[in-house]
Amino acid sequence: MFILTTTEQALACVRVCQMLSNLYKDIRLFRFDDKTGEVYILSADELQIIVYPNGEWEFVNEPEL
Repeated sequence: MFILTTTEQALACVRVCQMLSNLYKDIRLFRFDDKTGEVYILSADELQIIVYPNGEWEFVNEPEL
């Protein structure tokens, strides 16, 4: 069974990518896992972010910005 992205998740991904862009961070990987429904974003300086289906997101490695 495949899970599709939610509207809340899609909007959160745009906000996170915009935040990274505002900080001049390259987005190196953007991956949607259709089994868990989570989006994984890897950015410059090894920033790792997970965006959950409910639109909540968190840093995986909680960097100091």
